[in-house]
Amino acid sequence: MSRTASIYARVKPNVKSEAESILEELGLSMSNAVELFLNQVVIQRGLPFDVKLSPKRPLVMSELTQQEFDSAISKGIEDIDNGRVYSSQEVRERMRNKYGI
Repeated sequence: MSRTASIYARVKPNVKSEAESILEELGLSMSNAVELFLNQVVIQRGLPFDVKLSPKRPLVMSELTQQEFDSAISKGIEDIDNGRVYSSQEVRERMRNKYGI
């Protein structure tokens, strides 16, 4: 019987690169991280985190079409014109509470 098994997965190159960079800082290889994840799946008998759709999520500029970008900018300008503004501290607190950032 083999001591290990291989898993092959396709991921976006930028996601793989960013994950490898973070894992390297943590002193982990991609294989170690995948094994940790799978061990947690077994222990918890499911995914080790909530899987749900967030009603809203922060916009990621690189994922927006030009039309979506223009719409977001227009909404931002409208919010400013109508006094719907927040301090940087309020934004940090909201992000921390809502997204765990």
